[in-house]
Amino acid sequence: MDALLKGEQALLGAVLLDPAQLDTLAWLTPADFYRPAHRALFAAMRTLSNGQRPVREPDGTVPLSWVTDTVAEASREVRGLNASYPFTLIAACPRPQNAPVYGRMVLEGSIHRTVLEHAVRLEHVARIDAEQHQVEGVLHHADALTSVLGDLARRWGTEPRPVPPPGPVASTAASPVGPRETEDEQFLLAVLVNQPEAMAEVYDWLRPGDFVDAGHGQIYRCLGSLHHRGEPIDEVTALWEIQRRGLLADGTLSREQVDSLLGGPGAGSAEWLGDQVIRSSVARAAAGAATKIKTLAEAEALAPGRLIGQALHALGPLDEVRARWRTANQLPSTAAEKDATEVRPDPAARVRAALSRSPQPQPAARAAPPATALSRTGTATTPPARTAPSHRLRSTP
Repeated sequence: MDALLKGEQALLGAVLLDPAQLDTLAWLTPADFYRPAHRALFAAMRTLSNGQRPVREPDGTVPLSWVTDTVAEASREVRGLNASYPFTLIAACPRPQNAPVYGRMVLEGSIHRTVLEHAVRLEHVARIDAEQHQVEGVLHHADALTSVLGDLARRWGTEPRPVPPPGPVASTAASPVGPRETEDEQFLLAVLVNQPEAMAEVYDWLRPGDFVDAGHGQIYRCLGSLHHRGEPIDEVTALWEIQRRGLLADGTLSREQVDSLLGGPGAGSAEWLGDQVIRSSVARAAAGAATKIKTLAEAEALAPGRLIGQALHALGPLDEVRARWRTANQLPSTAAEKDATEVRPDPAARVRAALSRSPQPQPAARAAPPATALSRTGTATTPPARTAPSHRLRSTP
């Protein structure tokens, strides 16, 4: 059986055996559970506990009504729950006092699923925006993913900061690229060669890495070098710079390719074409980040803190190209606003969050509170010390 499923069952069984364990699980929500039935049961426990905590019998047992009322309340949200399933949950719980650890397992699984869902959504929107040459939708979902990562970091008790992975993250999905992207790049290079003054319109925010075709990016690098040195730009000087960099000798570019690009029609707006190129770059950066984050979220062995940090690091290239796109469109930068409004997590709060997910040690002078077990008579009894595990039912005399 899957470890996460056993963790969810053990946690619910612990609360059925000892409702007071809900006090140690304030940081857990019903949405953290994977199975709908488990979400409904945990929500029902919270609802019933908020109204009135079940009163123990004089002998310390928990009334059977706690179980039946929980099932009845949960059945309002989901179908298929029967009276026997709570006993399956009880049997899956080795020790009720370990509920915080079981809850930590549930939260860890929830973090991986949440990050994966948002990464899949970002990748899907990136491909749609790439086809439509739009960026607003993909940037909105990227901001949503960043916000979710920050919230998850605070729940886990860590600081939401980018952490580079120890090695390259394998990525098999291809970035969204269409024929229009390469055509825009070709037109832009022709305009920059035939209109030398147009280089100043894109030089500050367009980079060679924004070109989907590596050869186009190298030609743009050559034109940028001429502009940076204050030298004239035309077909001859561009060809000379390309040759000086050895791009023809090493096979990066062919003479036919260079001739077709430098001799193309030079009519058009460099600023508009450059904006199309950088929009495509934003979509590709978002798709690439989403693919890496999907791979990270699918790695079950990756701890939540590392998953969050490496996911934020994967979003770094998108943040960089997005900042240049905002510059190209003369939009105000949000970096200063984020720095001004960002609230750093309190270290003490992070420690408290981590401690809340661990069982509290019992004082040496006091015996640990005994676990309870449901009996066939409909009450929960307290077994003597060093007896069978608490989830086993006593036989009726």
